[in-house]
Amino acid sequence: MPCRPIVLSGPSGGGKSTILTRAMKEYPKSFAFSVSHTTRQPRAGEEHGKHYFFTEREKMQEMVKNGEFLEHATFSGNLYGTSKRTVLEIENSGKICVLDIELQGVRNIKNSHLDARYILIRAPSIKLLEERLRARGTETEETLKNRLKHAEEDLVEIERDPTLFDKVIVNDDLERAYKEFVDLLREDLEKTSK
Repeated sequence: MPCRPIVLSGPSGGGKSTILTRAMKEYPKSFAFSVSHTTRQPRAGEEHGKHYFFTEREKMQEMVKNGEFLEHATFSGNLYGTSKRTVLEIENSGKICVLDIELQGVRNIKNSHLDARYILIRAPSIKLLEERLRARGTETEETLKNRLKHAEEDLVEIERDPTLFDKVIVNDDLERAYKEFVDLLREDLEKTSK
């Protein structure tokens, strides 16, 4: 029986990457990241095929037309998509497939055939989220405003539809949030780390 993929969502600065990175270190044989396609330009240090498949807009639009994505969305003017083939390859490898997806994409995947666990990791408040994002020092005022606006919109949507996620982890204490995440996947982690 293959492990159920996990669809991980949450605003930037909520602790999603920190929790996932730690879990991947602690269980190195258990996870495989579904690398998304995007039309955006790589940031410093990002590698094609590791962080994203950086794809020309025309090629990606053709892939969308051909139905090659489980979900696709436009965010900040760039296309993002999750390839059906990538997810299937990970499922067949016996690992837990991790999909890191925006809320719009979560809705699309819910309408697909994928039998996934839907997990949201978020900061306890927008104020704390802003503090975390400012502390990173990677955002301009404009990108910061966009991220916070997007996070607020997401929270409204999640309150409107509480069935979107199987589990909402409020990251007000990293140790507790991490334990909650790992406990949720315990059965699959035991299966994959043997």
